[in-house]
Amino acid sequence: MLPTFRYHPDPLGTGAFQKGEPRECQCCGEPTDIRYEGPFYAETEITCLCPGCIVTGKAAETFDAEFQDPFSIDEVSDPSKVDELIHRTPGYCGWQQEYWLAHCDDFCAFIGYAGWEDIVRRGLAKEIEETYDAHTCGFDLDMVKQHMTNNGHMQGYLFRCLHCGKHRLYVDCD
Repeated sequence: MLPTFRYHPDPLGTGAFQKGEPRECQCCGEPTDIRYEGPFYAETEITCLCPGCIVTGKAAETFDAEFQDPFSIDEVSDPSKVDELIHRTPGYCGWQQEYWLAHCDDFCAFIGYAGWEDIVRRGLAKEIEETYDAHTCGFDLDMVKQHMTNNGHMQGYLFRCLHCGKHRLYVDCD
């Protein structure tokens, strides 16, 4: 059973975890058929972490590592939320540098990868137009609408506020 990650609610669906043949977790030594496939900033190369070692913070503590760069996150006032995000939340893979968005003074949940067509299909175009921050992303919204495709050269990363439910979008390019 996969534990609950507040800031990454569907890590199997986003590809942060993959199911496969059991392998030994390099942190706890136990076999796991669900292993982490996302970013892990550590001095040692780690190829297999189980969900349990991530959610408890054991993996980050054991390897003095982070799942998210603390300098590539929106600001929130509660240090325990920052700790949960960078030490106990599976990350996502970006083209350049992953960036984690916040809203209502808390980090948003990472929903998944998206192109503009995905945003429109989900009925989120108007909401994203209202919440989009070109300064954070570095791209004009018209350019995003024209060029952002899922798995394309311009990639969107969709987030949802845990408190008010608003969706936010981060964008980068290869």
